[in-house]
Amino acid sequence: MDDFEDERSTLAWFLTGARGIFSLPAVILMLSFVGFCSLTVQAGIPPEQVVFMTGIVWALPAKVILVSSILSGASLATAFLAVTLSSVRLMPMVAALVPELRSSKTPTWLLLVLSHFVAITAWVFAMERVPQVPRDHRVAFFAGFGITLVAANMVLVGIVYHLVADFPPLVAGCLFFLTPVYFLTSIWHSARQPVIYVALAIGLVAGPLFYWIAPEFDILLAGVIGGTLAWGAERFWRSRREARP
Repeated sequence: MDDFEDERSTLAWFLTGARGIFSLPAVILMLSFVGFCSLTVQAGIPPEQVVFMTGIVWALPAKVILVSSILSGASLATAFLAVTLSSVRLMPMVAALVPELRSSKTPTWLLLVLSHFVAITAWVFAMERVPQVPRDHRVAFFAGFGITLVAANMVLVGIVYHLVADFPPLVAGCLFFLTPVYFLTSIWHSARQPVIYVALAIGLVAGPLFYWIAPEFDILLAGVIGGTLAWGAERFWRSRREARP
């Protein structure tokens, strides 16, 4: 009887996570995928490959890099390296989220599988809502949201592929731009430490500056330098506080 109750409870939390598909983060991401789908149509990528790409290369920026590599005629090795480097940024998100999901009963292989679904939208959604979920059911909750979100976007891309061919580039670009705007505002709103505000502020200023100085490395330089300066400022403030009597 207890096993039945546990199974039913796990399923209930999975479905609760799945209902997150109707949340604002998920809706914004799906609109962004409509813009991405327009890009793939212009690149001449077949719809079945776009659907497959949506499920396998989950993070939207990585998919844009892959499509851009295809358009530029880059080699497979170059495209692989570019997508891999863009996905390294997700490692800190996985490192922050996994301890929130793990319980004493969670197998490592399951956490490895679920890490595939960690991208900007899933991470923001989970970090905001997981603390209110009982720890033994957090894995089911996140799995419900992550799997449903990926499946919904795969279906969406397959449906709208032939409908977005006539989208003006400005409309497609605006739809795609919704995700980074939402991510930025969500991180600012949910920040718990002053160092996060400092890092975001420096990045917003440094981004346009490095685009003018080194447009091929603007995001990388803004992120590395902005994060390093914010980390240094946080260490300085902490040492000052500890030094006070």
